[in-house]
Amino acid sequence: MFEAAELGRKVSREEFDALAPDLRTELLDLQQQLRGADFPVVIVFAGVDGAGKNETVNLLNEWMDPRWIVTRAYGPPSDEERERPEYWRFWRDLPPKGKIGMFLSSWYHHPFVSHAMGETSPAEMDEDLARIVRFEKTLADEGALILKFWMHLSEKAQKKRLKKLEEDPLTKWQVSETDWKHFKLYDKFVGAAERLIMKTSKGHAQWHIVEGADPRYRYSVVLSTVRDAIVRHLETRAVARKVAAEMKEVPAKKAKPAALGGQPSILSSLDMTSSISGDDYNRVLQECRGRLSTLHRQAKQQGVSTVLVFEGWDAAGKGGTIRRLTNALNARDYQVIPIAAPTEEERAQHYLWRFWRHLARSGRVTIFDRSWYGRVLVERVEGFCSEEAWRRAYGEITDFEDQLVRAGTVLCKFWLHITPEEQLARFNQRGEIEYKKWKLTDEDWRNREKWGDYEAAVNDMVEKTSTSMAPWTLVEANDKPFARVKVLTTVCDALEAALKGKKS
Repeated sequence: MFEAAELGRKVSREEFDALAPDLRTELLDLQQQLRGADFPVVIVFAGVDGAGKNETVNLLNEWMDPRWIVTRAYGPPSDEERERPEYWRFWRDLPPKGKIGMFLSSWYHHPFVSHAMGETSPAEMDEDLARIVRFEKTLADEGALILKFWMHLSEKAQKKRLKKLEEDPLTKWQVSETDWKHFKLYDKFVGAAERLIMKTSKGHAQWHIVEGADPRYRYSVVLSTVRDAIVRHLETRAVARKVAAEMKEVPAKKAKPAALGGQPSILSSLDMTSSISGDDYNRVLQECRGRLSTLHRQAKQQGVSTVLVFEGWDAAGKGGTIRRLTNALNARDYQVIPIAAPTEEERAQHYLWRFWRHLARSGRVTIFDRSWYGRVLVERVEGFCSEEAWRRAYGEITDFEDQLVRAGTVLCKFWLHITPEEQLARFNQRGEIEYKKWKLTDEDWRNREKWGDYEAAVNDMVEKTSTSMAPWTLVEANDKPFARVKVLTTVCDALEAALKGKKS
């Protein structure tokens, strides 16, 4: 695989000086075009120690406008980063649309080094790499241009390069004991690199292997590849926008009702007469609050995070249920995230970005009032995204939730269900009570007219995203007290199970 990168290719100073002015001008011009583009550029640099990754990143920042470039290099996770899922810090740093992000020691570093050092098996490495492929595919499917450069040196060239850096007082700091330790395991690192590239070089995110011995050759290859890729992607996205615009002019087919072929839907199987008496409610509610308070304090001590997702019909009682739940918690330990239409900053990112950024440190509770499921509910029904996008989102969402749970997060998802008749009664009540009038909007009435479309979307959502690791809890919410008790009991049971699992 690396034979072609060990040919000792060079570019003379005269050749480089001749091509540099035009290449730099083209890159700057493309960067200005990117500022109005509907996609970000993600550039990953990896490879052999001493192969010129840092120098190449520096040159790109020098030749282009660094105000529109995000440069990130990662070391061992900080305390703040260790208390969140592994990919939190990568999602946090992704460039918005119109900008370029350059990443050193990125999501590839740990799987690569761990395997080369013999700390992980091939199967474990493959599992890590499969997660990377899904991550990059998620970004690419939303339009991101992903470029990956593997900077390679032969064993002889690497030794020469490290020694040269050590001999210069100005660059000596760049060589560490770890670099020499890795050099002694050169063959193992090359084997791990071959496996990494083979498993993760995909059509949407291909690896470019670059010989790193001669800096001018390295710069020429990387910068011209970046230029050509951006040009192609700008053209591809322009065509895609044109096709999308033409498709919008074609009348969309009406969504079918939720119950297909005479079969009952998931929601229609719920017993909507479920209720609890007033005396029992007051007693059980206090018991649940006391239990939740105790369990959360234990979870905080053990660093167990909790994420609660509330979805449901308008007027289903999400807000009231959340208030009963947070009443049992310390205000310092939870955050309620109300999700509305994305802001301008959020629209410039992948739709999952705003949810990743809100994940709290270990021991805290994050409550989402509406969530990432908007992609397969309101965005699907209202046509805010393409059918391809919302169908793809089921897999993206389950992968996101899988990462949360594998990181030790307790994840509970609730759909609060009411009947159309109960919703109408609550709407009318809201219109009569002064302090509740603000809750009732024209949008609520419009959504009600699309009840069948939304019910079909909810049934698909539950069917496709209720997994063993992150199941949905469907809550019969015609009776508000019953719904509140069911939610609190479910959260308590989930925390209790997680704490027992941590002890065993």
